[in-house]
Amino acid sequence: MTQTVLIAGASGRFGAHASTAFKRAGWQVRRFDRAHDTMMEAARGVDVIVNAQNPPNYQNWETEIPRITADVIAAAKAHGATVLVPGNVYNFGLQPGPWSDATPHSANTGKGKVRAEMERAYRASGVPTIILRAGDFIDTRASGTWLDLVILKSLSKGKFVYPGADDAVHAWAYLPDLARAAVELANKRAELERFCDVAFPGFAVTGREMAAAFSDVIGRELKVSRMGWWPIRVASPFWSLGRSLLEMRYLWDHAHWLDGGRFDALLPGFEMTPLGDALASALPGDVRPNKPVVGTKAFA
Repeated sequence: MTQTVLIAGASGRFGAHASTAFKRAGWQVRRFDRAHDTMMEAARGVDVIVNAQNPPNYQNWETEIPRITADVIAAAKAHGATVLVPGNVYNFGLQPGPWSDATPHSANTGKGKVRAEMERAYRASGVPTIILRAGDFIDTRASGTWLDLVILKSLSKGKFVYPGADDAVHAWAYLPDLARAAVELANKRAELERFCDVAFPGFAVTGREMAAAFSDVIGRELKVSRMGWWPIRVASPFWSLGRSLLEMRYLWDHAHWLDGGRFDALLPGFEMTPLGDALASALPGDVRPNKPVVGTKAFA
C-alpha cells in the first residue's frame, strides 16, 4: 500500500529535499500551502507529517513556532499520523560536545528556548514524533544558508570567508543525505519509541578543514579570512534580523558536533555522501570542481 506524507515547508531547504526523497522512495507526497490550506484538512489520510515549516521571518519564531506546533499536533492526533521534525542544535547551549539525545537541553538563547519548548510539546502530546537533529545545512543550490551567503561568496576570488574561529569544530549536514535519512526513519516508525530523538552525525569539521576540502575540490589553495561581524552589530539596533543573527553567533566559536551512535544503531547500512562530493555540489555557479564528482549517495 502506498504511504502518504504531508510536507509543511516543502519550498524550504529541508522540505524541498524531503519532497524529492519521499517521492523517489515511492511515497505519495502532499505539499502544505500555508496561504490556502488548514493543517487539519491537509493532513487527512496521511501517514506522516513532516513539519519543516518555519515563520517567513526568522525573528518571529517566538510567536509563530508555538502556533505551528499546536496545529501540527492537533492534526496528527486527529488523523493518527506520525510527525517528523528536522531538529537543530540550538537546544544545547554552551555545553561541550558531542551532543546526542542524552544531552540535557540547556538553551542559552531565545530561539534555543523556543525550539526546546517545541520539542517538549511534541513529547507531552503523545503524538508519535521523530526529531532528526542536524547541524548547519550544505545545500545543492543557493538557498540562503550561511554556506552560500557568506562562506562561499568570494570563492571565485580565492577567498574562504568563515564566520567564526576556524579551529572550532562545527556540525554540518548534507541535505540530500538528511532527507534520505528522514525517509528511512519514517519507514521504520512502527519500530521506534513514541518520541524518538535522533542526532544526524553528518560532518564535524573545523573551518580550516572545510577550507582545505574546498581547496581540494576546486584545485586551488584558498585564503581563509574571518567574517567581520561589526556591520551586523552596528545595524542591529534598527534591524531585528541582525539581532537574531548576533544571538546565534556563539555557534561559530563554540566547538560542537553530533554523536551518531543512535543513528548508526537505527540505520546501520546508511552511507553518507563523501564530504568532497557534498561540497562540490554546493559550489557557486562561477566555480567548477577540478575533477568529476562521483555523485551523492542520496539516490544511488
